[in-house]
Amino acid sequence: MLAWDEGWSLPSANLVLPNDEVHVWRACLDQPATTLERLTQTLSADEQRRAERFYFERHRRRFIAARGVLRAILGRYLGLEPDQVEFAYGAQGKPALANCCYGDDLFFNLSHSHKLALYAVTRHRQVGVDLEYIRVVTDDERIAASTFSARENREWRTLLKVKQREAFFNCWTRKEAYIKAIGDGLSRPLDQFDVSLVPGEPARLLNVIGHPEEAARWCLKELAPAPGYAAALAAEGQGWHLVCLQWVGNENPTSICTG
Repeated sequence: MLAWDEGWSLPSANLVLPNDEVHVWRACLDQPATTLERLTQTLSADEQRRAERFYFERHRRRFIAARGVLRAILGRYLGLEPDQVEFAYGAQGKPALANCCYGDDLFFNLSHSHKLALYAVTRHRQVGVDLEYIRVVTDDERIAASTFSARENREWRTLLKVKQREAFFNCWTRKEAYIKAIGDGLSRPLDQFDVSLVPGEPARLLNVIGHPEEAARWCLKELAPAPGYAAALAAEGQGWHLVCLQWVGNENPTSICTG
C-alpha cells in the first residue's frame, strides 16, 4: 500500500526551493477520473497524441498522470499554470525546461514504475532519479553479468540468495539515477562505474573508470517511496539537503494507492 507515511510530507502553501535543497515528490499514478480529466487538459498536443498511442488503457492513464503531475509540480516552482510549462529534450531524451519558461536555474528528473512516480527538482545542479517496482527477475544473473561492473558482480554473487534481489535493485536504480543525472548514457557504459549495492549500506558512487574525480562530484541517496519499490537519487555536489514531498492533487491526502 502506498500510504502517506512518515518521511513524505505534504507541501506548504508557500513552497520554496532553496539552492541547497533537492525536492523529491512522490505521486500515485492511479488517479480518480476527475483528477485524470483535469491533468489531461494540461498536456500539450504532442503529449496527448503520445497518450493515445498506448494499447492498454491503464498505461494510457498512467502516462497522463505522470506527465500531468510533472507539469503541476514544475508550475508551482515557476509560478506558471501547468499547461504553460514547456519542455526541451537532450540528445539522449533527457527532459529539461524550455528557455521560455524562465527556469534556467531549475533542474528536474522523473521516473515511474508500476503505480508510482518520483520527481526530483533542484536548482543549479544536475539531478537524476530512478524508481523500480521490485519483482522476480528470472534472468538476473545474465543482466548482472552484462551490465554490472566486475566489482559489483563480485559483491552481488557473495550475498545470500535472500539478499540478492534487494541488492540487484539497489544496484540498478543507483546506476540508472547516475546515468540519468549526467544526461548522456552513451558516454558511461553501465559496467564502467561502481556503486554500492549491499543492503543496509549507504548509497554511494564509488568509482568511475577513467574519471577519478567523478565520485566526489556526485552524491547518491537511497529513497524509500513505498513498500515493494526501490529508488535512488543522484545529484551534483555535496552538502545539499533532501526534502521528500507527497503530491495528492485534489483527493483526500489520507487516501491510499494500492501497490
